[in-house]
Amino acid sequence: MKQFNLQPLFQISGIGSASGLVYQDNLLYIISDNSSYLYEYNIQEKKLYKIELFENSQENIPKANKFDFESITKKGNKLYLFGSGSTSKRNKRICYNTKNSTVKEKDVTHLYTRLKHKAFLNDSDLNLEGAFYNDYKWYFFQRGNGSQSQNGVFVFNKEKKDIQFTPVFLPKIQNIEATFTDAILVENQIYFLAAVENTISTYDDGEILGSYIGCLSLDTFKLESITLISDENKFEGLTIFKKTNHDIEFLLCEDNDTESLETVIYKLILPQ
Repeated sequence: MKQFNLQPLFQISGIGSASGLVYQDNLLYIISDNSSYLYEYNIQEKKLYKIELFENSQENIPKANKFDFESITKKGNKLYLFGSGSTSKRNKRICYNTKNSTVKEKDVTHLYTRLKHKAFLNDSDLNLEGAFYNDYKWYFFQRGNGSQSQNGVFVFNKEKKDIQFTPVFLPKIQNIEATFTDAILVENQIYFLAAVENTISTYDDGEILGSYIGCLSLDTFKLESITLISDENKFEGLTIFKKTNHDIEFLLCEDNDTESLETVIYKLILPQ
């Protein structure tokens, strides 16, 4: 187990159920799984801005109607937000251009259907909770907290229109396997978060038993390291903050599964 340092860094009022984040140039972009806003937080000024993704955007959207944005990643000047795909209402992709503030929406039902077929997943078991783009390929991280308990990584090759799926097996707590909640690419390694939640549903929440941070090989998806960083927090968002020759710093957010519009941002330091 790697040594680590995890501590709360600051709290943001106005965001609840944080599910993903991207750090860039003193700005923190945050998504919430029950909101149709994209949030921009200026760390230095301690100011929060809300970006409408749809007309009449809302917060604390009822579970049956929410878009369930669980993944956010940066590609060039654009931020991409993906719904989890766990219901038919959660098949949206949003592209936000940080240069001209334009928002584009796309229905990705066809792609999500192909992902399910590739991994032999039931309609209710697809649950994407991490995504990034690299070398003309989209990487999607399947959270195996459904009845089929299938963690894994989808790779969608845009040029070849090809999809590959690789199962990934993670540690267990009380005989419940950890499941992906986010993933990012740092140079040639994948860093990911995984939570242990006492549920067999992609829809219903369960008791939190712990959260891990781990590392996968980009080429083989072999598990290179994994460390339990909390036995009570459900960390769902991961972004790189700073990297030196000695350590790597991440910012994390957690989904507290409540309607409270308060979010704590944590800093996690891992030795290199």
